[in-house]
Amino acid sequence: MAAAYVPSLDLVPRVAAGQTGAVARLISRAESGTPEARPALAEIYRRAGGAHVIGITGVPGSGKSTLVARFAQMLRARGSKLGIVAVDPSSPFSGGSILGDRVRMVELATDPGVYIRSMATRGAMGGMARAALDAVDILDVAGFDTIIIETVGVGQDEVEIARASHTTVVVSAPGLGDEIQAIKAGILEIADIHVVSKCDRSDANRTITDLKSMLTLGALTSGKTDWAVPVVGLSSLSGEGFEEFADKIAAHRRVAFETASGRARQAGIARFRLEKTAENLLLERFAKDAERLAPSLAERLLRRDGDPYTLATEMLDSPAEKERAHEHV
Repeated sequence: MAAAYVPSLDLVPRVAAGQTGAVARLISRAESGTPEARPALAEIYRRAGGAHVIGITGVPGSGKSTLVARFAQMLRARGSKLGIVAVDPSSPFSGGSILGDRVRMVELATDPGVYIRSMATRGAMGGMARAALDAVDILDVAGFDTIIIETVGVGQDEVEIARASHTTVVVSAPGLGDEIQAIKAGILEIADIHVVSKCDRSDANRTITDLKSMLTLGALTSGKTDWAVPVVGLSSLSGEGFEEFADKIAAHRRVAFETASGRARQAGIARFRLEKTAENLLLERFAKDAERLAPSLAERLLRRDGDPYTLATEMLDSPAEKERAHEHV
């Protein structure tokens, strides 16, 4: 017999009480985009805002998940409660995902002070799943004081994490050409802390030196006054560098919450959240109209009875869209 459906608003006090079942349910509803959950997510947002959100990104193979697992163990030893939102790429065909981070973090799975949630991007640009920010709010309200968002990996468009986190960590590894990737993807600009993983390797010093040299050049035009971006070498195998890394995270948390630049960044996060939510709502509305109108308009396009621009404008100017616009006047 199936369990009775619990209204999303009724889940909010359970989330605030730290009930993991309620946390899981509400995150799942945020992922599915069900309108019924929106009032609950609105209430969650009003209650959230106290957690330190750390974004961790870097090219595939740089050791992000191993770093997160080791760092989580260190934070737990210091008494923190940690939420991890691990975003994995989706299949372009099924929309599914490997969600391999749960495999790599299996040693944390039984710790009640750690909550791990894997999410598929489902086609989202920027390396972040649509519901990742809702999940951060839910974990915040559930009592997790530090929340890590681990993205799928850095590419030309995958720098949104810097607009959604208080502290952005970029992970590089020796031998991957990350110094070139940093120049291409603008990583020098988004990183608050650079990490070079696998620093027990002989070629790690070169990667550290190259990053420091580029940061020195970038500091001349960066305009950052409250924070000098450090480069930290880490070895998840030996544990080398993790104490320094944790200290840098703690120091940047103070910058994020106690300085004028930190407050300005939080304002930018709010604007990003607003724009991202509006974008998702527009995409939902467009999908409904596209499903209804696209077949006939595509047939006209195939017959050359119109051009892509005119027919696309006709789709956007559909009666349903005009009716919605009139409702908001």
